[in-house]
Amino acid sequence: MEFLSYLISGISLGSVYAIIALGYTMVYGIAKMLNFAHGDVIMVGGYMSFCAMSYLHLPGWVSVLVGMVVCTLLGIIIEALAYKPLRSAPSLAVLITAIGVSYLLQNSALLIWGANPMSYPPVISGTLHLFDGQLSISYVSIITVTACVLIMLGLTAFTSKTKMGKAMRACSEDKGAAQLMGINVNRTISLTFAIGSALAAIAGVLLCSSYPTLMPTTGSMPGIKAFTAAVFGGIGSIPGAFLGGLLLGIIESLAKAYISTQLSNSIVFAVLIVVLLVRPAGLLGKYVPEKV
Repeated sequence: MEFLSYLISGISLGSVYAIIALGYTMVYGIAKMLNFAHGDVIMVGGYMSFCAMSYLHLPGWVSVLVGMVVCTLLGIIIEALAYKPLRSAPSLAVLITAIGVSYLLQNSALLIWGANPMSYPPVISGTLHLFDGQLSISYVSIITVTACVLIMLGLTAFTSKTKMGKAMRACSEDKGAAQLMGINVNRTISLTFAIGSALAAIAGVLLCSSYPTLMPTTGSMPGIKAFTAAVFGGIGSIPGAFLGGLLLGIIESLAKAYISTQLSNSIVFAVLIVVLLVRPAGLLGKYVPEKV
């Protein structure tokens, strides 16, 4: 039962990573850029839901919607002001800008809410007891895993069945050709950022519900690990981000339980290195030769 408990904990943590990784992989797949400020959008979503519950006394599910709306608008603004002017700039310039946006969000949160950690109120409370109480699963874990699966299936259906989803896939393949076919590339990329930021808000609420401490750096390490998960599974692939996030969470949870809490992060990144040595495109990624 102990192993099963650790496994469930890893799947729950991995589901949070997967939701964040889906945001990374959506942006990279369409815009071909790495939005390293994505982790800090998670933090903003956590603070927005915290304020909605603590100051406005709104129900938990309403606070999730508040966080999603604010983060969606934030994602659109960040894309319009920071990334859109650099659409044809070298990738290094975009990367430096993303790091700058990340520090801007962190320091803004520091000025508004301060550096002291805040206790995040429970959005979902309660525990499910199985096998005569030998195995306990929190309702937060159940909701987290369910939300992750539904989001992955929803994004897959959206990108393959809807007109806007097909426009995203066209932009991912060739932005110039997509524009010639009448697709509004700028609007498509803005929508991608909006979806990714809304997912970040959901991940922020679920992360803070599982680990109820909120501070300006809350999203930094989960953001890095989620990016690792996206690369692990094959960045640009929605099922790859889902698989990478789950595996990363399970590896981290088992490493903490059976090897060392201090070495768990090192083990996670060591596994990533080994996987990329064997499969440079990730588990479900496809190698695309560069055209010259």
